[in-house]
Amino acid sequence: MSDLKDKTVIITGASRGIGEAAARHFAKQGAKVMLLARTDEAVKRIAKEIEKDGGTAIGLACDVSWYHEVENAVSQARDIFGRVDVLINNAGLIDPVARITDSDPEEWSLVVDVNLKGVYHGYRAALPVMQDQGAGTVINISSGAATGALEGWSHYCTTKAAVLSLTKCGHKEMAEHGIRVMGLSPGTVATQMQEQIRDSGINPVSRLDWDVHIPAEWVAQALAYLCGPGGDAWLGQDFSMKTAEGRAALGLPAPS
Repeated sequence: MSDLKDKTVIITGASRGIGEAAARHFAKQGAKVMLLARTDEAVKRIAKEIEKDGGTAIGLACDVSWYHEVENAVSQARDIFGRVDVLINNAGLIDPVARITDSDPEEWSLVVDVNLKGVYHGYRAALPVMQDQGAGTVINISSGAATGALEGWSHYCTTKAAVLSLTKCGHKEMAEHGIRVMGLSPGTVATQMQEQIRDSGINPVSRLDWDVHIPAEWVAQALAYLCGPGGDAWLGQDFSMKTAEGRAALGLPAPS
C-alpha cells in the first residue's frame, strides 16, 4: 500500500505529539483519517484544521482502555468511509514516572489499561473488519523500553514488552489473511511525554538534551513508509528509527 490516497486510517492518541503529526501527514497523502483521543475538543479541532487544508478527517473522543469505545470508533470509521485500511496504535502513557516502591497501584494499572489493553482493543475491533476485506495494516508504537529496563519505568517497560509480543502474535495469526502487523520504535521524540520524563529526573533519559529528541513529523513519515512496501521486511517485528539503516530507508539524517 504505497499509495495512501483514499485509504482509511485510524490513529489513537491523536490529540498531540506523534498521533497529531501522523494524522496531518497521512491526510496530506490523501488518506481519510479518524483521530481518536480522550480529549474530544483537541481531536475535533485538529480534524477541522486538516479539513481546512483540503484533507479528510474526523475527530472522535475515545478512551482506548474501554473496548466498547474502540469498537464504536472502528464501526463508525467503516460506516463513514467504507473500509478500515490502517490502524495505528499510538495511545500511550508514561506519567507518573516512579520507582516500584513509590508507585501508585491504580496509576500503574491505568498505564496497563491504555498501553497494553488499548492495543488489544484496537486489534479486537479492527482485525475482523480487515479480515473481511482481505487486507489491512496495523502499526503498534513501540519503544526501546520493550527490550530494556529503566529505573522508574516499570509500568512503561512492562507494557511495551507486552505490546512487542502482541505485534508478534498479531503477525502470526493474521498474515495468512493479508493483514500486515508490525511495530515502530522511534527512539526519543520531542513530545509532551519527553517533558514528563525530563521533569521526573529519575533515569538518564530524563537528562538528555532536548535537541537529541527527533521531531514527531519524522515518526509520521516512518509510519507512512511502513504502510508501503518498505514495511514488508518488518512484519511481526519493530522497525527502529534509532539505527543508521532505518534512518537511511526513510531518507532522514543518521543518528548523531
